[in-house]
Amino acid sequence: MRICVVGAGYVGITTATALADFGHEVLCVDREHSKIDSLTQGKVPIYEPGLEELINKNFQKDRLHFSSHVEESIRDYPIILIAVGTPSKEDGSSNLSFINQVVKIIASNIKDYKIIITKSTVPPGTNEWIHQTLVEMGIAEELFDIVSNPEFLREGTALWDIYHPNKLVFGTKTDRPIKVLKKLYKRGNAPFIFTSLTGAELIKYASNAFLATKISFANEMARICDVYEVNYTDIYKGLATDPRIGRHFLNAGLGFGGSCLPKDLSSLKHSALRQNVETKLLDAVMEINDTQIELYLSKLSMALPDLADKQITVWGVTYKPGTDDLRSSPAIALIKQLVQMGCRVHTYDPMVHLELSDVSSYIDQYESVTNSDALIIATEWDQFHKCNWSEVVSRMKGSIILDARNCIDGKTVRRHGLHYLGVGK
Repeated sequence: MRICVVGAGYVGITTATALADFGHEVLCVDREHSKIDSLTQGKVPIYEPGLEELINKNFQKDRLHFSSHVEESIRDYPIILIAVGTPSKEDGSSNLSFINQVVKIIASNIKDYKIIITKSTVPPGTNEWIHQTLVEMGIAEELFDIVSNPEFLREGTALWDIYHPNKLVFGTKTDRPIKVLKKLYKRGNAPFIFTSLTGAELIKYASNAFLATKISFANEMARICDVYEVNYTDIYKGLATDPRIGRHFLNAGLGFGGSCLPKDLSSLKHSALRQNVETKLLDAVMEINDTQIELYLSKLSMALPDLADKQITVWGVTYKPGTDDLRSSPAIALIKQLVQMGCRVHTYDPMVHLELSDVSSYIDQYESVTNSDALIIATEWDQFHKCNWSEVVSRMKGSIILDARNCIDGKTVRRHGLHYLGVGK
């Protein structure tokens, strides 16, 4: 099949590459010329394990192409997959300006039947609005079908998620595109879930809202464990072995971040409020998440009074391991608060050299802790689990290790004469 993917961001590039590897002819288009030029030269603007190799493989096999000619590409391809950004506005609602631009371009270039697939995460009712907008612009309903096909990709494992989906969700208004949709993702045995356009949109929001709820629940339980001097790790084991609950998204720490969970929760809350539906649970989830950094800074302040002018090293700046994404990173928010408190902040991350005013970023993990009064683990990269604590002790001025991801063995740290701090540990 011939597919035009509109948008060369994270979702667009990974989806286009995987579809090409499935054997389809795929053209990924974006108006940002520099991005398209880089991709054409085999330079990938995002980090995702295995992605660059897969792009080059399918580019050489003439199945994957990139272009900045959006209008003519949309006109020439029978399947249009929209993967543009839907960032948050200041009020928490979704900015659909890029979606609106693509819809106008599609309306001006429909000459024959097209299947228009929305992969972007959009508020409930958006795909119905797209359908109605095309009709109002004079496009006959026989010439198109709108499909809501939300993505469920995790940064760092996005290609695995595409090749091994646990479900494939499609929202449609008619049965016409179903046969094509089943052929589009022809690998794996994942169940197909067919629903309405708005139903598919809400499945995506419900999934992310539930995952965020699990994280905030874990963090609140860790707070309770802390005051009762109970190890949250034991609570985690009890929860994780319960098949009704499962082990994923139950780790306690700084809270959730990234490009999806904060944005999608805010958008879902805004969409609900527009229909006069209160979101008390979502409000609590976001409130707990928003106060996690304050909780860890309070721990640090109790162990190290008068933080002003103290040198603090932060290991990890990305919002999670396995990615170079800094969007809504709790680690970045933590670093900024430390700077505001007058701390001299050093950072190290295996993937990102942080460029932030009043922050010293290091390319050597152990050099970053030299003469520091405290070390904070803010992202749970694997190499921090295997840290040479003897080297840390020899370089640090102080002895405080604040494990803000509950990922370090406290007993090992203490055996080296360091003061280990966590929440619920």
